[in-house]
Amino acid sequence: MAFCPNCGSQVEGKFCAKCGSAVAADAGGGGYSAPPPATPVQSAGMEENVASALCYSLTVLTGILFLVLDPYNKNKTIRFHAFQAIFFWAACVAILILVSILSVAMSVLGVFLFGMLHLLIYLVFFVIWVFLIYKAYNREKFLLPIIGPLAEKQA
Repeated sequence: MAFCPNCGSQVEGKFCAKCGSAVAADAGGGGYSAPPPATPVQSAGMEENVASALCYSLTVLTGILFLVLDPYNKNKTIRFHAFQAIFFWAACVAILILVSILSVAMSVLGVFLFGMLHLLIYLVFFVIWVFLIYKAYNREKFLLPIIGPLAEKQA
């Protein structure tokens, strides 16, 4: 049985029934010719390091998104970064709420002190966030002190 050089389907005669292209004259002569090599299938989706870095981009939203999307929720590394991004967001919110409560309770000391504390905390969170994106993109696994082991268990 001969095979079409264009589409790879089996051919009987001088023309391919599937795509209509002409087949060499010796194709119908009963000789066996191998089908053309299969083209490699490209993987759908993005690289592991890009998906891991994107888990941190919108913290809780992209973390949940990568835990739900099908090809990514099966990858242990991406799941780790998604959980760590979610837990990092939760820790940031908890710390900011705690500092806000303390600033209201200690308003005697003045607004300026706690205003500066808020700015410092935002700056620290931003630096940690950029650092996590950088590490994830470079395929390095960085565990935050309390959050990292929890994320590793969940992944």
